Amino acid sequence: MARPIIVVGHRNPDNDSISSAVAYAHLKNELARRSGRTDVEYVPARLGQMPPESAWVLEKNGLEPPRLIGHVHLRVSDVMTHDPITISMDAPMLEAGRLLKKHNIRSLAVTDDAGKFRGLISTRAIAERYISATDALQEGDPSSSMAVASSLIDSLNQRVNELMATNVLELDEEGLLKEAIEDLMASELREGIVLDDTGRAIGIMTRSDVAGAAKRRVILVDHNETLQAAPGIEDADVIEIVDHHRIADVSTANPIPFINLPLGSTATIVTMQYRQHGVDIPPAIAEVLLSAIMTDTVILKSPTATDIDREQVEHLAGIIGCDPTAFGLEVFRQRGGEADMPVDELVCADSKEFQMGDDTVLIAQHETVDLAGVMGREAEMREHMRKLLADHGYAMVLLMVTDIMAEGSQFLIEGNTRIAERAFGIEVQPEGGNWMPGVLSRKKQVAARILN
Repeated sequence: MARPIIVVGHRNPDNDSISSAVAYAHLKNELARRSGRTDVEYVPARLGQMPPESAWVLEKNGLEPPRLIGHVHLRVSDVMTHDPITISMDAPMLEAGRLLKKHNIRSLAVTDDAGKFRGLISTRAIAERYISATDALQEGDPSSSMAVASSLIDSLNQRVNELMATNVLELDEEGLLKEAIEDLMASELREGIVLDDTGRAIGIMTRSDVAGAAKRRVILVDHNETLQAAPGIEDADVIEIVDHHRIADVSTANPIPFINLPLGSTATIVTMQYRQHGVDIPPAIAEVLLSAIMTDTVILKSPTATDIDREQVEHLAGIIGCDPTAFGLEVFRQRGGEADMPVDELVCADSKEFQMGDDTVLIAQHETVDLAGVMGREAEMREHMRKLLADHGYAMVLLMVTDIMAEGSQFLIEGNTRIAERAFGIEVQPEGGNWMPGVLSRKKQVAARILN
């Protein structure tokens, strides 16, 4: 079975984070296929709800959304033996012994006629049956030897259900391995069984599996900062990073490919990787990549947009056969529904934490073509921002409401406003916010100034 490698973006994923994970996983799987590798599978994942534009472009192109995960800690499913060998509870012990030897395993999952799990039969149970048969053995007594032999022969025809163990530890395949280990060590048996919703055995985990457990392998896209990474990243094996942000604090045990370029979008880098490796970009993936570049660079208006971004946009638009600006505006229109959008989504859907010494600040961004409509909800947005301050202990929460057409952002700031006042030379307005003309990029124009 191919071992999965998770390709995942940052928390509170934006379109670039989602799209880059989908496209880079596709590229890596294609490269693995070309090299004849069948031992790995690259799986796109996400750490939160998808932005509406991401859901739209994936559905439009018939692509599956990245798998939602909550962490990258080792799970039971990462170490268990999938699809364990089974035997009918009515089968003779002779068949059980043959299967154990044939597959060189220690346990069989015992099932009923409907295929549901009923217990385990192990080499240990067979050994105990053998030992019990010798209880009648008396040295020098031929009759006792015959009794033992007769008992052993009888054992070969015993039904499996007569010797199987039923007090088997049941494990959740998505459960944390470290918690499952504690339960396994405390159980009478050396095995735990994993069942599906119908009661069928889909995995078995032994103490030997635990001893040889390897870390989950992860590729990070669109981030390289622990605060923005999946919980458990410190216990994972990060094998690649593809990003366009500042170099932060994710560390690795070994040297890895780390592609970090000062471009407008991680999707731009992924597009370049396709071209560098000579892999054709399917139209569906091209749309996903183009949507990400256009949202992350605000239709190439952001100061983060470079000539390289523009070149990749032209290449992708050529594959699709579209006008990139018209396509970008269509992508932005998918966000819509701002009047009815839950306030936590309006404020936090695209938000990132940044460390400033001992303090943490949250910088959120909401891009819109209807600034007046969004600002009509200022009071409830500020109330939610104050709740974030209280719940998470942030030093400051800054929300950029970015008007794509007017090419600027309205700043709403709660908390220690002096941080923003010093960084931008403004007097923070408690109502109405501060209009910041030309400010479109959180990374280059906002976060960089605050952190510096």
